[in-house]
Amino acid sequence: MSVAALIEKKLAAALEPVRLEIVDESHLHAGHAHAPEGGESHFHVTVAAAAFEGQTQVARQRKVYEILADELAGPVHALSLSTMTPDEAERAS
Repeated sequence: MSVAALIEKKLAAALEPVRLEIVDESHLHAGHAHAPEGGESHFHVTVAAAAFEGQTQVARQRKVYEILADELAGPVHALSLSTMTPDEAERAS
């Protein structure tokens, strides 16, 4: 299973998001330290979930980091996040 697919599976199971986008940005870091050939080391994740209701951005990001702890300890070198509630996602559309 690809790293992106594993990220998607874990976040979908834990957060039941209404929106989940995972973008592999590894190609933007080619040649840099910690950027292995073949990618799957740098990601941007956008996730909208009711589980984030009433939480600060920091708390939301910590939750995602907890869910993806194994990936962050291994193949994922960098993870940028956009976390929002379903209402916030609707307004941003």
